Amino acid sequence: MTATLALFVAVLAELFPNGISHYAIGGLFVGLGVAVIYVGTGIPAGASTFLESTLSYGSNLSRFQQYRPSRDWRVVFTVGIVVGAAIYAVTVSPQDGLWTTEVQWWRLFLGGVLIGIGTRVGKGCTSGHGVCGVGSVSSASFVGVATFLFVAIGTAQLVQAVGVSP
Repeated sequence: MTATLALFVAVLAELFPNGISHYAIGGLFVGLGVAVIYVGTGIPAGASTFLESTLSYGSNLSRFQQYRPSRDWRVVFTVGIVVGAAIYAVTVSPQDGLWTTEVQWWRLFLGGVLIGIGTRVGKGCTSGHGVCGVGSVSSASFVGVATFLFVAIGTAQLVQAVGVSP
């Protein structure tokens, strides 16, 4: 048993060289936020839905207008995600550098566009399917999450194999 535990600790140290606590704390906050939203509204929390509800402020398309009754609290949730990340960056991890990356702007933009298309094709985002859908034992979400993971792993392997760098 001790050897197994030592191996487990060694694997965790390799996978999470900066520690695992901030991931665990972040996961607890995500779970708490999702639970509060679901208990308070009966609506599963998914980030792509929150984006669509925000678009209802500036668009008259019917697909966005369905969110009018609940869009105010959805916008507060979305802003909370951004503000929470900013607070973390400023208070907990200032030594890591604020909002820096070596990735070229056009790659970030293209990645964002592809993610947006993927959320529409997949009928939801990773947070909606991964946190809420799997948590509610949705078979469609299990398939979605498995697809997200396999495509992400395959893409990462392909990008590494062809030598693409930021």
